[in-house]
Amino acid sequence: MSFKQVFAATAASLVFLSSAALAETSSIYDGDYPVVMSSSQPQSGSMELRLSSLMFDERAALRGVSSSQVARLGSSVRSPFGRNGAPRQIYNEAQLMSIPRPRSNAQHRCMTEALYFEARGEPIRGQYAVAEVILNRVDHKEYPNNICDVVYQNAHRHLACQFTYACDGLPETVTDRAMWERLSRISRIMMDGADRPLTSGATHYHATYVNPNWARVYPRTASIGQHRFYRMQY
Repeated sequence: MSFKQVFAATAASLVFLSSAALAETSSIYDGDYPVVMSSSQPQSGSMELRLSSLMFDERAALRGVSSSQVARLGSSVRSPFGRNGAPRQIYNEAQLMSIPRPRSNAQHRCMTEALYFEARGEPIRGQYAVAEVILNRVDHKEYPNNICDVVYQNAHRHLACQFTYACDGLPETVTDRAMWERLSRISRIMMDGADRPLTSGATHYHATYVNPNWARVYPRTASIGQHRFYRMQY
């Protein structure tokens, strides 16, 4: 095959702008990155000359892209999903908040409320850890099989339930919307099947400034932030 035949076959796979569209220079934006469309008119003559002109215009446009934009384009973005396709726990605040606002329902709201009123002052790992406890209880035969029932179990017993906010008699008022948005995302990640690597199957936790009787019976599995975590043995 001759050079011209090879060149023509390659050029045929490209999509060229029509001569009318090329009459003016235009720019489009893909996120933060400008893509400049060629403003040159198709030249008369061979395909080689026309293609050369287009490549020249594109090189000129690329010279207008800053080095920081080039670095961002080339940087890797860590997937929010694990190898098995399930979501993974994300501990970076910026990356966590870059996730779109999650879909919600009654169970999701119960989880988010529990994290907000029990763990909003904890580091991100500590917030995930409390979510692990809630879901470990859902999976345990000794506890209810849904999040809302787990969170509000024994809520009628004043200060005698696992999730104290549910039985302290105080109104549940959300004042920190930014934290609620973070915990909403953590709730959805965990409810969608993320692994639970932080607490080794813990079903209980308490703040470091209290010492409940059951803490002397169950083995401690983790200490994160101001919480200590334990796993029920039966």
